[in-house]
Amino acid sequence: MELKIDKEMPADAPVGVFDSGVGGLTVAREIMRQIPNEKIIYFGDTARVPYGSKSKETITKYSRQIVRFLQEQQVKAIVVACNTASAYALDEIEKELDIPMMGVVKPGAKAAVEVTKNGRIGVIGTEGTIGSHIYSTYINQIDPGIKVTGKACPLFVPLVEEGLWQDPVTDEIAVRYLSGLVESGIDTLILGCTHYPLIRSTLGRIVGKGVTLVNPAYETARELKELLEKKNLLNQKKQELGTERYCFYVSDMADKFQTFANSILTYGILSAKTIHIENY
Repeated sequence: MELKIDKEMPADAPVGVFDSGVGGLTVAREIMRQIPNEKIIYFGDTARVPYGSKSKETITKYSRQIVRFLQEQQVKAIVVACNTASAYALDEIEKELDIPMMGVVKPGAKAAVEVTKNGRIGVIGTEGTIGSHIYSTYINQIDPGIKVTGKACPLFVPLVEEGLWQDPVTDEIAVRYLSGLVESGIDTLILGCTHYPLIRSTLGRIVGKGVTLVNPAYETARELKELLEKKNLLNQKKQELGTERYCFYVSDMADKFQTFANSILTYGILSAKTIHIENY
């Protein structure tokens, strides 16, 4: 199946957003806040989550299937709202598309470089994201003098998905994961997984006021707006009441996804449709 699209997309076409599961909803939430006129088609690969422990080849295969599905929905741009997929699949798939595609890593890396004062940046994420060294690669392309320290935090994702955002267990795990980073002298910490903004207050309390937290979800929405403006794809039409602005699809567990989405999205969602992503 070819990935390419030749026709030009209208500005009122939707933006495609995908993630390995529910974490990318933090990116969708920021797009809703910052670019309220945009329609969104979201896909969460809930049947094959997590991506963080899978190989580059597997993640690239999964990402291609999802991109094909989103193209079938006539999206005008695609946001890879998953740090691991951004690290492993984005550069390769981006070359195969005729529509804009962006991930969450570059916006987060760029923001961290702008924020740090002492040149020491910490990154927390899945094993896949940290193992790829993608953040340090981008950061050092901007400023080779910056020291980047990564820490895989695999337990944060299940804690977030269980709703344990403010819980002594999450506090204890956060202390174990973050104490070494704080001792290394970082003054900036990138939340390198889209689940992590949901425990931002806990993470901020653990690292202390001397460390600035960078949320790539926020930075990604900001850069998406700039990208759409540059490509003349920003939707200027205000959506009418009753318009289906946001559509959600998953590969499994639609009810659980819907419950989670309704706990974090201001607008709430009426339904999430299950599709067989392996068919793409």
